Amino acid sequence: MKKVGVIGLGNMGLPMAKNLLAKFEVYGNDINEAALKELESLGGKIATGPAQLAEECDVILTSLPSEAVVDAVYLGKDGIFNNPTNAIIVDTSTVSPEMNSKLEKIAKEKNIRFLAAPVSGGVIGAENRTLTFMVGGDKATFDEVMPVFEQLGENIFLVGEQIDSGTTVKLINNLLIGFYTAGVAEALHIANKQNIDLDMLFSILNVSYGQSRIYDRNYNTFIAKDDYEPGFALALLLKDVNFALDLAKSHGLDLPISEQLQQLYTQANEEGYGPKDMAVLYERVKEQSK
Repeated sequence: MKKVGVIGLGNMGLPMAKNLLAKFEVYGNDINEAALKELESLGGKIATGPAQLAEECDVILTSLPSEAVVDAVYLGKDGIFNNPTNAIIVDTSTVSPEMNSKLEKIAKEKNIRFLAAPVSGGVIGAENRTLTFMVGGDKATFDEVMPVFEQLGENIFLVGEQIDSGTTVKLINNLLIGFYTAGVAEALHIANKQNIDLDMLFSILNVSYGQSRIYDRNYNTFIAKDDYEPGFALALLLKDVNFALDLAKSHGLDLPISEQLQQLYTQANEEGYGPKDMAVLYERVKEQSK
């Protein structure tokens, strides 16, 4: 295994492609010319599209922002699955379980090996090679791709051979992130009203049971700096919360607290907070409480 293609050189895909350069010949494809040039400047190669990747690469990773884009990249006129290939295709995007199943069905019809492998760890994890991979699919295929996964992450799990098993875990993970983000926003606002120094509060709670990785992330990286340039946009978190609730409804589950959380993020997105990092929910809580 020598050549790896990466489609989607965004906040996650570009740092992953950069890290792959240390061990593989890397081909990148994206509509963003600046990202392509950056990868090329580091020794990567620019691919003209899925057809070239299908012909050249041993593994193709996709890191894409929405289900609609995934559908277009895989099933569009020049989509990945419309080109004959011996490459293993790995989708690291977070999509619905239904999309996983749809892609797997088509992949099997075309005799293409496919894994659904959403990731957690954010941009920092992508940059530092500390991502968690939650993989669904054939174990032999998973084992073959392991050298690529190991170049990108620290925690690599084959959740199960059912294609959507990794996605289910990712949606549970992101539903919890939604809870933690809302909890941090509201808790810090209580501290504001009581004139508690927020740095002091973090120091105390960081060694107490109120500590969480999301508290650390949201406060130190975004809230304390009053900078909400997105690492993980609120709109993307809402997308994943919606997928999680859709999955729950498909099983007839009644999750009233999760449904309230969904309403909260839907309203924040409609009010214009969606493009900013999810930690911006803190600013909305302050604004709503005036």
